[in-house]
Amino acid sequence: MSITGTLIIQIIVFALLVWFTMKFVWPPITTALDERARKIADGLSAADKAKSELAVANKRVEQQLSAARDDATKRLADADRLAQQIVEEAKGKATIEGEKIIAAARAEAEQESVKAREALREQVAGLAVKGAEQILRREVNPAVHADLLSRLKAEL
Repeated sequence: MSITGTLIIQIIVFALLVWFTMKFVWPPITTALDERARKIADGLSAADKAKSELAVANKRVEQQLSAARDDATKRLADADRLAQQIVEEAKGKATIEGEKIIAAARAEAEQESVKAREALREQVAGLAVKGAEQILRREVNPAVHADLLSRLKAEL
């Protein structure tokens, strides 16, 4: 065989190989590559979408945390104000109650003072009668001198 015949046969075999490859081998390979590229593109778009959703979720969580902090701060401030108000009310009630107790004690002391004065007047009147009895060396009748004793009590 000559080189030309061999070359023509090799060209025909090569052309058959190219035709067979283009007809039966190449379409599944391109389909698989296209499918893989589509999956990669879908995965990348899903990753971008998830990344944006994560950013939105982080922003929403940060807003909720900020709102919760503000709410907690407001509640603490309200609790402090309420505690101060309760303390002030208790102080006011205690002051009023103390004033009532002091007033009652003063009234009681005044009553005791009046009772002590009355008892002292009684004792002084009795001593005056005994003194007068001893001076006169006779017995003084209390029924007769009741008016005198009443005036003596009033003067003391």
